[in-house]
Amino acid sequence: MRSLILFRHGKSDWDAAFKTDHERPLAHRGTEAARCMGRLLQKADEVPDLAITSSAVRARDTVHLAAAAGHWACPIHIDPFLYETTPEEVISWLRKLGANPHSLLLTGHEPTWSELAGLLTGGIGLKVPTGTMLRIDLPIEDWSRVDRKIGQLRWLLPPKVVCRFEARTRGR
Repeated sequence: MRSLILFRHGKSDWDAAFKTDHERPLAHRGTEAARCMGRLLQKADEVPDLAITSSAVRARDTVHLAAAAGHWACPIHIDPFLYETTPEEVISWLRKLGANPHSLLLTGHEPTWSELAGLLTGGIGLKVPTGTMLRIDLPIEDWSRVDRKIGQLRWLLPPKVVCRFEARTRGR
């Protein structure tokens, strides 16, 4: 069994100074959501074995903020391939991973994440809002076996819900 966590980058700041889309930073709301989601994975014992992020500033910052807030011990790699890729290309890329890791977190972008989740689970119309994480379990022993419609969506958690719950339960 392999688990794939898709993490869409946090809300970006369209009013900030940036030259290219690749350089667009996170908004304050995106920063806070990334931290909240990182703590969630740690508290739920869902920290991945490996995290790989798009090279876009907003994606890199999202995963690094989440990892720091959640005290993740997993390695984090930056891969430019995950910026402006297609779901089909991601599936081909996943097939090259071999047997490890068992649990993988990818941080990236729309519409790729929604379409990829739909392809892997056979779902239609799945939407992944900014800052959202979702986990798909794949009944495979090796990433080379990843394919369409074999995954099961285990959870999809938007930061709006997670952060609100965290705020309400902090004092308990």
